[in-house]
Amino acid sequence: MPTLGFLKKKKTKDSTGSENNNTPISPTVSNNTASSISPVLSRTSNLFAEPETTASNTSANTSATNAATSPPPGSAGGTNAAPTGSSTAPMNAQQGGGQLQGQDASSTTHNVPSINNLVNQPNYASSQHADSGYGSAAERPNNNNSSTLPALNLPQQKPTSNPTRETKGKYTLTDFQISRTLGTGSFGRVHLVQSKHNSRFYAVKVLKKAQVVKMKQVEHTNDERRMLQRCRHPFLVTLWGTWQDSKNLYMVMDFIEGGELFSLLRKSQRFPNPVAKFYAAEVTLALDYLHSMNIIYRDLKPENLLLDRHGHLKITDFGFAKEVPDITWTLCGTPDYLAPEVVSSKGYNKSVDWWSLGILIFEMLAGFTPFWDSGSPLKIYENILKGRVKYPPYIHPDAQDLLSRLITADLSKRLGNLHGGSKDVMQHAWFAEVTWDRLSKKDIDAPYVPPVRGGVGDASLFDKYPEETEAYGQSGADE
Repeated sequence: MPTLGFLKKKKTKDSTGSENNNTPISPTVSNNTASSISPVLSRTSNLFAEPETTASNTSANTSATNAATSPPPGSAGGTNAAPTGSSTAPMNAQQGGGQLQGQDASSTTHNVPSINNLVNQPNYASSQHADSGYGSAAERPNNNNSSTLPALNLPQQKPTSNPTRETKGKYTLTDFQISRTLGTGSFGRVHLVQSKHNSRFYAVKVLKKAQVVKMKQVEHTNDERRMLQRCRHPFLVTLWGTWQDSKNLYMVMDFIEGGELFSLLRKSQRFPNPVAKFYAAEVTLALDYLHSMNIIYRDLKPENLLLDRHGHLKITDFGFAKEVPDITWTLCGTPDYLAPEVVSSKGYNKSVDWWSLGILIFEMLAGFTPFWDSGSPLKIYENILKGRVKYPPYIHPDAQDLLSRLITADLSKRLGNLHGGSKDVMQHAWFAEVTWDRLSKKDIDAPYVPPVRGGVGDASLFDKYPEETEAYGQSGADE
């Protein structure tokens, strides 16, 4: 059931991509707005602190960041007007039944908008244009000989610093028309909204302050906003702005029409090898980007992967994301995807994301997670610590070899944690057919295109929920 990641068992929220200026799905800013944006937080409010900054980061990066990351100008109605003002109110935390809370388009058209396309895959090798992320058979190296792997033209995405992208525009509730609820949870809900200024559609995540405090998720809520402000990548959801009132926190995100990968996987039961490879490759590029900025994601799972209108992935729900230059100890995540060092309360680093990638690939290929046991978290933890994985016979040998190198408790052998970093994962034989540079530009057809109408607020792939009865936008002291 399409649900919104920050709000559910294993859920996901909704948004849609705007990773470049050619296809903006975002609020726009008046060209006359030249001043920097001031925080929306009340001076008397101590519930959600502003992100800390260092003198070096602030002085060196402010001007470049503001110029490079402001939302692109809008085209709807021929106007550049937008929700005016700043976004600085922190937001969102993860929670829900299945999660632990922290304690401390291309030239070919093989894309048929149906589940059947996942089962009956087009012959990519014989495709005239070899378009789908995989080269022709003649271009493919022998997977049994790693020395024949082609040199990768990997996208360059290694920032030398970690600037914070200031979201522009002073958004308020009056800037948007609320259409419907996309998902609900114990923290609040996600609404589909339409901007009154540029007529574009967004997902606004609304979090109840009282619930965030009650669940002790203030730190994770602030972390999510900070991480999203820093990130800009084709396979990551975009945060356009935030604000708050006396009772709620609001985050303006992309609206991703295609729904969760989780829903597609459950309908398909399991993905064919090429389909799983396509999605795994896009996740790999996103993790490579996050890790280059010293950000650990810590909640990789199908519920947090959304499909845009073209079938490409967007990672959403950054409630557990955190900047970690070395190690951290916080216990958080979803039981099935936790690395053994997290379960055993040891310090861990970015390598936990590569373990989770292995679990994700396994689930896409097999239809279930490797350590699942009657849904009992304790039994799942026991199985994780034992580390015994039974591979179904239909999993490709190259995929099994990659999984054995990702789902391993030995950090000295886990791919992604070795000297080569993420390139060790990208250069594995299972990914030999992937053209990484083209994939990073979305210059490859996705294996499945969601049957939605783009740009019109089509939420048909999301379940319907009872609407919120409590009025938003109340003024007064924080509750």
